Amino acid sequence: MMRTSHFRTLLAGAALASLASPAFALDGADLLAKLNATYATSGVTISSSNIAVDGSTVTLEGTELKAAGAEAPIKLGTVTMEGVEEDGDGGYTVETVGFQDVNVTEAESTVTAKDIAINGVSIPGTVTPGTLESLVMYESATTGPVNVSAKGKEVFSMSGMEANITRMDGDAGLEFDATLSDLKADLTTVEDPKAKDTLAKLGMTSLEGKVAMSGSWELASGKLAVDEYSFDFKDVGRLNLALEFSGYTLDFLKGIQEAIKASESNPNKEEANAALGMSMMGLVQQLTFNSASITFEDASITKKLLDFAGSEQGVTGDQMAQSLKGLIPVMIAQLNMPDLQNQISAAANTFLDDPKSLTISAQPKEPVPFPMIMGAAMGAPQTIPQVLGVTVTANEEM
Repeated sequence: MMRTSHFRTLLAGAALASLASPAFALDGADLLAKLNATYATSGVTISSSNIAVDGSTVTLEGTELKAAGAEAPIKLGTVTMEGVEEDGDGGYTVETVGFQDVNVTEAESTVTAKDIAINGVSIPGTVTPGTLESLVMYESATTGPVNVSAKGKEVFSMSGMEANITRMDGDAGLEFDATLSDLKADLTTVEDPKAKDTLAKLGMTSLEGKVAMSGSWELASGKLAVDEYSFDFKDVGRLNLALEFSGYTLDFLKGIQEAIKASESNPNKEEANAALGMSMMGLVQQLTFNSASITFEDASITKKLLDFAGSEQGVTGDQMAQSLKGLIPVMIAQLNMPDLQNQISAAANTFLDDPKSLTISAQPKEPVPFPMIMGAAMGAPQTIPQVLGVTVTANEEM
């Protein structure tokens, strides 16, 4: 009995020892290999001079990112992955990927960025083409303060950036948004004398605002919808771009990547560029245009521009607006697009009388394949507004 008891004790000890042994520790080299396998189709390679593992933390030292065709790699330095776990399918999940603060000086300019991190990272164990398992996914990416200085004076700054990605139900696609907050630019540092004088007369010594973006991407249809891509600046205005088209599938992206790789491998650059152009023309024909719009909401800049332009001509801002209202129909008559010309004239008159908002939109009754747009552009460019359903409006309720 004693021998059996001792034997069981030895087996238990051996089991515990094996569980605690390095054989069950995270494999940092495998993690990096899986990461590179996912990036392979995009022509990006990540290398590290040393990989250190400490519990659930993997540290990549001397990290460099090299994109195909780039002359030199981007030096990332030390990259720290915390909360690393194997996911059971040969892949990995990472709670946080932290990067070194940036402090780069070239000539008389310095760029600094702090608290750069990517959160909720998923690295697939096996790359599955046509699915989200062919991509390195993350939940959010953030930075702290970013500053740019020239000759010892700060010329640009922002308090931070945040980007978020959410998987749709059933991995049907992605929803995304991003914000660049508290942007500030010092316009007094502009060196061009004419530009400096113009800015001074407009009373613009600085810019303050933010940039925001949101949208979605459906994998099956390849429908990419950018609902908002806005630039909003105090005492200037808000410019928003929106766009939606279909056919932007993972296979489409793969085709672009393969075309670029083929071009880069061809030593005859002239021949390579021509082949790349033909490939891109072919790929673009897979896309379908759904809609687009550009909207500008004024925040006093229009009146300032009219006053400035008028002062240059020896007239008031109101007189300059009336002059433009007369010139615009003459300027756009050469377009040979009567319906659109009338819309532009009406919208311009409304906006110049009371600057609030101006919108150019393209909303066809049915999605339009890109080959049809290209054909119209080459054969009958005056039909483009009808093909795309272009309208121009002013001061509509937002």
